[in-house]
Amino acid sequence: MEITLQQTIARIRPADAAAMEAARARQDSLAKPPRSLGQLEEMGIRLAGMTGKVHNRVDKRRIVVLCADNGVCAEGVSSTPQSVTLSQTINLTRGLTGASSLAKHFGDEVRVVDVGVMTDVPCAAVVNRKVAYGTRNLRYEPAMTRDQAIQAICAGIEQADTARAEGVDILGVGEMGIGNTTTSSAVLAALTGASVEEVTGRGGGLVDSAFAVKKQVIREALERHRPDPADPVDVLAKVGGLDLCAMCGVFLGAAANRIPVVIDGFISVVAALCAARLCPHAKAYMIPSHASFEVGYSIAVRELGLQPYLLLGMRLGEGSGCPLAFLTVEASCAIMNEMATFAEAAIDDGYLDEIRQGDKFTVKGTEQ
Repeated sequence: MEITLQQTIARIRPADAAAMEAARARQDSLAKPPRSLGQLEEMGIRLAGMTGKVHNRVDKRRIVVLCADNGVCAEGVSSTPQSVTLSQTINLTRGLTGASSLAKHFGDEVRVVDVGVMTDVPCAAVVNRKVAYGTRNLRYEPAMTRDQAIQAICAGIEQADTARAEGVDILGVGEMGIGNTTTSSAVLAALTGASVEEVTGRGGGLVDSAFAVKKQVIREALERHRPDPADPVDVLAKVGGLDLCAMCGVFLGAAANRIPVVIDGFISVVAALCAARLCPHAKAYMIPSHASFEVGYSIAVRELGLQPYLLLGMRLGEGSGCPLAFLTVEASCAIMNEMATFAEAAIDDGYLDEIRQGDKFTVKGTEQ
């Protein structure tokens, strides 16, 4: 499994600089004032870097939802019963959850994968890649072994490889796992050195006493296990979750396959950060959706050097931001593919020369 992980990382290449330059020239030629379509223009340039093509389409869209339970729930860190992980794992396949109802409405595929639900999942539509029946309680012992973490990462890589083989144009990464804001906060604190207070929110909603317990549990776990911030796999194994590991794998696999991949909210952005720490080039393929209401989100997305495209006050998870981001990406493609150039519109664009001299695009997430 570790060989598969390293092989995947070795396949990831920087964004295609020549394609981005051609896309930038195309944007400059379109019949509009420079940068008048803002981040939609930036997104078109970034897409070219991901795919190597100026003209792109995102007709086949898929959200991969990684599902797993977390042993730390025994500490009362979530207001939601742990049984909800199983219930919503199944409901995701039926278009009944927030994310899957949006996906169903917009014609997006949803692939639900069990990497660590604490019971067997009685639903044939759920892909079974179970690594373990939930993780251990990270307050007292490492959440999983290193081998389990890598196995879960590879399960996510497999989903990206499958998506490429099945002609998927864009992926989104979601999750289902009660307690995973606790694991995500612990991983984020370990990777960045930020304080527990800076990265920990109330998740699905906690009263003050339970919120205090949640933060104390994370402090104790970090002090007890001392995860190595230079080794993201060590961090994930000690204080993470199987869902986080698999999500990290999807981000790595998407980059290796040059598939644009959408970040959902807090849990998703922490998994994306793990992928970027394993391979910095991977972030060139990531597209943030919405700015999660969860307190740690801003730290994680800033570490990635990316900027969310939507501000909706959302914090559901599941991949719920992905269908909305897909629409934004689709709009960006429409501009690049269908808008007239100045020449096609029979407009002399000489009046823009002075503006263009002082106006250059700054495209984030494409460091070479």
